[in-house]
Amino acid sequence: MHLTLHLTTACNLRCDYCYSPPRPGPPMTEDVARRALELAAAGATRAAGIVLFGGEPLLHPELIVSIVARARAMTRSGAVPFHFKVTTNGVLLDDAFVRFAVQEDVSVAVSCDGIREAHDLHRRLLNGGPSYAEVRGGLLRLLRAKPYSPVLMVVRPDTARWLTESVSELLELGCRYLVVSLDHAAGWDEAGFEELARQYDALGRHYVAWTRAGRKFYLSPFEVKIGTHLDECRYRADRCELGTRQLSVDPSGKLYPCVQFTRAGPTSSWCVGDVETGISTASLARIRAHAAAEHQPCRACAIRQRCNHTCGCLNWQATGSVNEVSEVLCRSERMLVPIADRIGAELFQERNALFLHKHYNPAWPLLSLLEETKGWS
Repeated sequence: MHLTLHLTTACNLRCDYCYSPPRPGPPMTEDVARRALELAAAGATRAAGIVLFGGEPLLHPELIVSIVARARAMTRSGAVPFHFKVTTNGVLLDDAFVRFAVQEDVSVAVSCDGIREAHDLHRRLLNGGPSYAEVRGGLLRLLRAKPYSPVLMVVRPDTARWLTESVSELLELGCRYLVVSLDHAAGWDEAGFEELARQYDALGRHYVAWTRAGRKFYLSPFEVKIGTHLDECRYRADRCELGTRQLSVDPSGKLYPCVQFTRAGPTSSWCVGDVETGISTASLARIRAHAAAEHQPCRACAIRQRCNHTCGCLNWQATGSVNEVSEVLCRSERMLVPIADRIGAELFQERNALFLHKHYNPAWPLLSLLEETKGWS
């Protein structure tokens, strides 16, 4: 079983698309964290994945260190191995924590919305000041030590015009793994969609140029959409299914089917148990059945098997329903598929070696890492 542990609802930034409840409460206790690890281990067969989330989890680095140490001790005593990931806004990402992440093989993902203008528009310090300088500093520390650390970028209607420039800057900073997501709950209008289409098209042309130049990078959502063209069946198997692969734990120990639903609270129908008494299988089955009811307009769509419309968490954030797809998602997916197909066709037809290895060689991520480690590139 994989769990997302919301260590705290407090944050050191004011973000316009925050997962946290409006009134922060106390952080997760050591006892709740211990029970969460035990629950994850009991439900796992080979390994348990633990995502340390917030608010801002680095407000409590001592708790992170303690959780990882406890998990390692459990593994030595016979439990399954644990894999850890921390998602942070980067402001508190100092040298000490980066060293810890390297020593304990903890993956760290940083939220950064690109260039200064885009980032500071919606991610501000608690005093209202800009946060870009602090986030950039933390990100650079991380990338020097762990160059394949994911960078998470959120795009809103008023920052879409900087999308291509922002991706370019992050790659120049040393980012190798970039996940671009839209704020689906934002007020997108026709002008915003038109700008997004222009940026996707420009970014697609940059993708081809970067690949031809031999640059190694992962850029979602293009990589995912190219993958759906190559192996539609595998993509369908890997798509989000609410409450199936991962549950979320709020600081009090209550369980939810995904990260967004912790905001609904323990008295809501989205609470599916707690770390002390376990998972309510009936509640989880009810939610899964509800989420599996595909939105009627999607059933006849030509790209339904390549689309992210099955993500109940994303749907709920944007529409309030786990199986009602937002116009933002629908429009974005229909923009992305033809661009991804164009990228793939160009690079495949010219037999670009990097593209072929990246998308057709399952061993490529490991081979690429070995190549860089041994200085072969």
